Amino acid sequence: MNRVKDKVCIVTGAASGMGRADAKMLAAEGAKVVLTDLNEKDGHAAAAEIGDKALFIKHDVSSEADWEKVVATAVSHFGGLDVLVNNAGMMTMGSVVDCTLEDYRKVNAVNSDGVFLGCKHAIPAMEATGRGGSIINMSSVAALHGMSFIAAYSASKGAVAALTKSVALYCREKRNGIRCNSIHPDGVKTPMVFKVATGADSATREEIESLSTEANPMCEPEDIAALVVYLASDESKFVNAAEMLIDNAATATPPVGV
Repeated sequence: MNRVKDKVCIVTGAASGMGRADAKMLAAEGAKVVLTDLNEKDGHAAAAEIGDKALFIKHDVSSEADWEKVVATAVSHFGGLDVLVNNAGMMTMGSVVDCTLEDYRKVNAVNSDGVFLGCKHAIPAMEATGRGGSIINMSSVAALHGMSFIAAYSASKGAVAALTKSVALYCREKRNGIRCNSIHPDGVKTPMVFKVATGADSATREEIESLSTEANPMCEPEDIAALVVYLASDESKFVNAAEMLIDNAATATPPVGV
């Protein structure tokens, strides 16, 4: 308990899935958490579940004005900013030939531009506290070995991985005590993954669980959250610019059939 006691954290895409698990586990370990999402109903419910240490803000991560508001609110409400979890993301199916330019730009606006804007506006707020900080960017195994059927998503997550290293080096050069790392999950049992796999807009917990099979096991959102807490905590004070895999060795060998 109290591994991130009194740290102020922003978690994007926190209304469900990995973001919600991140916010809950950070709060359980003592953090004050600002949850953001476009989904107001589930976002408010997630914050209410955590209690007084949580605040929900409606947030379009592709909007710079929204980012300015979120960071300013975190600072004014909780007294600073220590941790940013750039978790919000989206996915559309389609190869490089099938994907439309509109879908490519939409995915990258959320997954890539959103992470850029978060880093850009979080760093000055973290510097102002004098405490340093931790930026945790959610990438994917798709950034490391590519996936032919999700071209836009693969490209966006590759951008996140590269930007993470740039941010980490910038902060090291500035000696501001801020670290930046990326997490690269494989399949995770979340509503977004179920929607992409089936086309359904909603799913029960049992339906989401059914995606994981013995041949193709998927991890729980809490497995990701455990790594988020570690990277947010001072336990990882010398971990910087790392690509942290949570993939059960999926990237250790080429995909089946290749």
